[in-house]
Amino acid sequence: MKKLLLAFAAASLLAAAEPADWLISARYVVTMDNARRVIEHGAVAVRGERIVAVGSKADLEKRYTPAQRLDRGAAILAPGLIDTHTHAPMSLFRGIADDMRLQEWLEKFIFPAEAKNVTADFVHWGTLLACLEMSLSGTTTYTDMYYFEEVIAEATKQAGLRAVLGQTVIGFPVPDAKTPQEGLARTERFLQRYRNDPLIVPAPAPHAIYTTSDDVIRSARALANKYNVPMLIHLSETRKENDDALAKRKMTPTAVLESIGALAGRTLGAHGVWLTDADLGILKRRGTGLAHCPSSNSKLASGVARVPAILQAGIAMGLGTDGFAGSNNDANLFEEMDLAAKLQKVTTLDPRALPAAQVFEMATLGGARALGLEKEIGSLEPGKRADLIAVGIGSPHATPLYHVVPQLVYALKGSDVSDVMVNGKWLIRDRGHLTLDAPGILKKAQEYRNRIAASVGLPTR
Repeated sequence: MKKLLLAFAAASLLAAAEPADWLISARYVVTMDNARRVIEHGAVAVRGERIVAVGSKADLEKRYTPAQRLDRGAAILAPGLIDTHTHAPMSLFRGIADDMRLQEWLEKFIFPAEAKNVTADFVHWGTLLACLEMSLSGTTTYTDMYYFEEVIAEATKQAGLRAVLGQTVIGFPVPDAKTPQEGLARTERFLQRYRNDPLIVPAPAPHAIYTTSDDVIRSARALANKYNVPMLIHLSETRKENDDALAKRKMTPTAVLESIGALAGRTLGAHGVWLTDADLGILKRRGTGLAHCPSSNSKLASGVARVPAILQAGIAMGLGTDGFAGSNNDANLFEEMDLAAKLQKVTTLDPRALPAAQVFEMATLGGARALGLEKEIGSLEPGKRADLIAVGIGSPHATPLYHVVPQLVYALKGSDVSDVMVNGKWLIRDRGHLTLDAPGILKKAQEYRNRIAASVGLPTR
């Protein structure tokens, strides 16, 4: 009789359990919820594209009957990382010109190389290479500014990543538009095509105040507001940019954008290295988000953004890689977290400046806030998109482990990421890519390397 009662009770519990597509468990779950819970022996239940529950493994095992399970005992489950600024197709220019200042790098190397090489096919393969790299190191959402953005969107969807994609508008002929007006028309077509896409947020992206006229920036702002999407723009990246604006217009770049109405709507400014206190006041009032790119700003000697002051001002700031072509050379947000924290400590001479918990928030929920996507991504919470990563903790550099979030920031690497899910679908399992043909992409990238090298006078292989 006792056995019968136990069997009946077990059957009743099973009948009461809710269905789920996946129950994913690990030694630790870093939620980034309001309480910033780190759950030991935790789990995440996923149904369709969304998270339905986060809690202890024992509790979720009782509450859900999953179709499939993944148990990563020696791992940390965390929200997918969010790259708030990069130029994905430029992966094919990786390391083409190093160790120089931004203006020299752009004008003598990048702009000429782009003029000779950038086509829709270049953009397709460069994006696939970038998506392969980003997903393998735990990035689940990235923010792009480039050309042929509709091609980038399709390659990104092929990879299965989430992205905010900015169609660049600039004041001189570029590969996909001969005039700014043509660029704006292309931008509106792009916004119309992707505005309801589950993975892609389209955006207008006027390059910067020093390459794009006020009228064109205003037109880009109007498009962003019309379609309820963010506008992306480079902002106060270098001292020269600020000095030139002050000399010519008696205003900082932020003040210029404010004076022309360009910040009246969702905006993401990339870099923000040379922002004044007055600039911070403007950005706070306007709800403008920022992307901090520590590797790029260091490598190009652009300066060090005042991240603690920016965050203290209540401005949403994420991390960006700005990668590949000489400004960084890779797209690894684990490196950006580590460097972002250490740069602030050494420049302020305060080891408490930008602690690990704060910089990990920048790479997740803070990046989501900067993009206006915090209701959808950035944390592991019921109702949010199922964008998550598993990070292994069994390697020598991960052992021993005393504090989970500092270990993620200061010890763990992009190569420790074993599994990646975006929108409820697995992109990476056991370090293997499920959506992309890695050998084929690498082969094509090498072919492009030789073509690009010949076009700029470098040795071919």
